[in-house]
Amino acid sequence: MKEITVKIPDKKVDFFMELIDQLGITISREVEIPEEQKIIVRDRIKKTNKNPERLIDWSKVHNKFKFD
Repeated sequence: MKEITVKIPDKKVDFFMELIDQLGITISREVEIPEEQKIIVRDRIKKTNKNPERLIDWSKVHNKFKFD
């Protein structure tokens, strides 16, 4: 089975979903997380468990980020 990711214009979503339904195509809502990313997160968790002081409270740093 092939897996395809598509971007649908907002105006065409209803039509596209009806077409998918009529064709009997399965829609997957699962998000796959690459193993490389899982390894990075696990490593960060280990480092944090060993040294919790390395964490910075969000309330102290959130204003340093620029959100558009």
